[in-house]
Amino acid sequence: MLIQEALSVQEKLEILSDAAKYDVACTSSGVDRKGKAGTIGNASKAGICHSFSADGRCISLLKILFTNQCIYDCKYCINRSSNDVVRTAFTPEEVCQLTIQFYRRNYIEGLFLSSGVLNSADYTMDLIYQTLKKLREEYHFHGYIHVKAIPGADPLLIEKTGFLADRMSINLELPTAEGLKKLAPGKNRDKILKPMKQIQNGIVTNRYELMEYKKTPAFVPAGQSTQMIVGATPENDYQMMMVAEALYKNYDLKRVFYSAFVPVNQDSSLPALPGGAPLLREHRLYQADWLMRFYGFQAGELLSEERPNFNVLLDPKCDWALRHLEQFPVEVNRADYFTLLRVPGMGVKSVKRILAARRNGILDFEALKKMGVVLKRAHYFITCSGKMMYPVKIEEDYISSHLVGDERRSVWDISSTATYRQLSLFDDTSLLAPAGSGGIMV
Repeated sequence: MLIQEALSVQEKLEILSDAAKYDVACTSSGVDRKGKAGTIGNASKAGICHSFSADGRCISLLKILFTNQCIYDCKYCINRSSNDVVRTAFTPEEVCQLTIQFYRRNYIEGLFLSSGVLNSADYTMDLIYQTLKKLREEYHFHGYIHVKAIPGADPLLIEKTGFLADRMSINLELPTAEGLKKLAPGKNRDKILKPMKQIQNGIVTNRYELMEYKKTPAFVPAGQSTQMIVGATPENDYQMMMVAEALYKNYDLKRVFYSAFVPVNQDSSLPALPGGAPLLREHRLYQADWLMRFYGFQAGELLSEERPNFNVLLDPKCDWALRHLEQFPVEVNRADYFTLLRVPGMGVKSVKRILAARRNGILDFEALKKMGVVLKRAHYFITCSGKMMYPVKIEEDYISSHLVGDERRSVWDISSTATYRQLSLFDDTSLLAPAGSGGIMV
């Protein structure tokens, strides 16, 4: 399908911002860089200010595709080559103009740039590189940029782009090679993992160079991330968690994102989803991912081949605790940091507060509440000075029946979400004004 050349920049923006909404792998910057004289923007590791659409996808950055034209025919993708949709593409200059104009009006704080594959991986990656080079060097944009690396592109192009971007990501798409072969026949695991390893090695090498030479340009300072689609192929939660764990260990990823499969195409290879997109399953995977990254859990502790899927009625931490009641109750005034982290209702901040407060005296349940401990979950698993908050049977059925009651409302809120509409940059009617009349300058 031919690219439409006669479209205005505003028409392109409507098409290519909407086409980017299923890519969820954008997050806070993770990099701290102050503005300086002669440049526009800055980046803060505290995180870019985000907004979220009804389906939970991040839309705070200027989130666009460079083009929705693509040589691949991935069965799950709205932009696949066989779909009859309007095709268009930005020029590097247009992306730069949009980024600067939106930034100056405080609509955005950075750029998230992905793309279909136009003509070839090298051709598309070079266009992305030229865009970032122009934005950094000609427009002196100093803010946050997250860009997608194109699998199969020349390593030199990926390297040059990495010195201009804050974060790079390459989507794994599906957790297994079999799933990729079935639904994305033009892609293969080697093409995806090879640039992922290159970026990892580049980050490590650059880190040592920065230690010796302070003026060395930073290479992907905010790290790299990836995304897996949930529910398009039959892999269970255990398989997805094992893949995520391997990515964190072997490729030093900052984040693995999970995207609930949204059936946008009619294809016999795709699963039927009578209940809609698996948003609740996506939510549980994110919770489990958080436990692996910050709470010291391993995938094999949370799930197993015998029990391969998460309990949709309980968060993964509660589910794990109920299956390991022999480790509870935990005495709050004596337990170590990692033991307390595994108590449902306790987070990193509250555990650190507990450890600090214990130096000054014995803690009771009232003190725990003030420290942010969620006692409606935690009280089943802890004691203070050898006593529980209420008389509780340390039995799985008894505790789970009470915890499930607390979880049902949140489960309903997540699973009943019925819209996949991303907040549009054009929801504000003031943005529709023509250039020169107070609207967007394009």
